[in-house]
Amino acid sequence: MLKSAVANAEQRALRENQALDVDHLRVNYAVVNEGQTLKRFTPAAMGRATPIKKRTSHIEIRVAGEAESRAPKVQPAKAEAKAPPVRAGTKKGKPTRAKKAAGSKSKTKKESK
Repeated sequence: MLKSAVANAEQRALRENQALDVDHLRVNYAVVNEGQTLKRFTPAAMGRATPIKKRTSHIEIRVAGEAESRAPKVQPAKAEAKAPPVRAGTKKGKPTRAKKAAGSKSKTKKESK
């Protein structure tokens, strides 16, 4: 399939009178989708038949010339100061449910004595 995609790209470049270096082609998009299912039957014991599903697939590959370098893109640094990260589940000022439940149980024990 990949050889076919490269050959198609080469033929298209020839038709459109464009220069193409096949060594710089990269796979741009590749996907395998479900195709038709051929349904057949095979004999089984006691005169029965069991189904056989022969599944097929559709493979799609798109190649493109390498337009940009493979070096990672560098983003400019921002001058904004970032707040320190907050741990998940922690809140300032409000007690957690477990602390509320523990506090209410201790108060009820003190009141009953």
